[in-house]
Amino acid sequence: MKKLIALLLACIMVLSLCACGTGDKPEASETPSPTEQVSNVDTCILMEADENMINTYSLLAVNPNAPFTDADGNAVSDVKINADGAETFIDWMLSEASKLIKEYGVEEYGDNLFYLKDDAPKYDDKIANASDENRVIRLSTTTSVKDSGLLDYILPVFEQEYGYKVEVQSAGTGKAIAAAKYGNADVILVHSKAQEEAFVDEGFSYVLNGFDSERLSFMYNYFVLCGPSNDPAGVKDCGSVLDAFAKIADGKYPFVSRGDNSGTHTKELSLWPESLGISEDPKSFADYTQWYTSANAGMGACLVMAEQMHAYILTDKATFLTFVANNGVMD
Repeated sequence: MKKLIALLLACIMVLSLCACGTGDKPEASETPSPTEQVSNVDTCILMEADENMINTYSLLAVNPNAPFTDADGNAVSDVKINADGAETFIDWMLSEASKLIKEYGVEEYGDNLFYLKDDAPKYDDKIANASDENRVIRLSTTTSVKDSGLLDYILPVFEQEYGYKVEVQSAGTGKAIAAAKYGNADVILVHSKAQEEAFVDEGFSYVLNGFDSERLSFMYNYFVLCGPSNDPAGVKDCGSVLDAFAKIADGKYPFVSRGDNSGTHTKELSLWPESLGISEDPKSFADYTQWYTSANAGMGACLVMAEQMHAYILTDKATFLTFVANNGVMD
């Protein structure tokens, strides 16, 4: 009798386990819906779409006959520029890459991260395949197109289709341009008009076949003023970004500056009240260091700092949205 009862209990346990294993389970390939993905980032966009916050990007080919120097200003004569590769890359960026640039970010963020200028120069001829001599192209660019993920999205298409290898080095616009002046780049992609024009005036760029200018300004996005969600300075209620920067300064609210002579840094400097006298010179903000932090770092690193310090910051929108999507983690 005891054996019979034990056998019955064992059968009941087996049936119970089988029932637990046959419940509805999600497919292995099923992923959480976007609404289930919650970011812990407190920093948020407080002001955008101001006429002072348009951020334009330009491509410039490096002149093989430019007056290259080393970091100490000494002339360098053994520089080899891949002019053919640079020209092909620019041709591709102004033709086939346009569709990729336009669509980048729309599916993931529901918004364009970059826009093409209505008057952008265009290339409509054949793209040349790589050869052994021009396969490697050195691109010196800003952190915003790198940190936003744009280059990771578009470059594999170019490389796989035409056989090139694009070596990317990213820094603030000032440093990106300096790399080209040292002969360490074949093409630059930057976003500071004044610095680009100086680069041209000094003989470091040239006009490519089929184009009218050394500076090929072709896409843009927007700078945004970000800060803590509780917005202690009340910048959301300001009528313009200039008023917002004045309120931050008046209240001595924490602000993180790129401080690296980048295009973003240059734009930020133009937004402070002239009476403050803030410039690239560290002496100009020596009296403001209790609230003004000059980081001398890329956009991603500065966003991490601003989040940790509950500080305000000027950033390009594309990098900020990537920062939030990555839950505040940047490589």
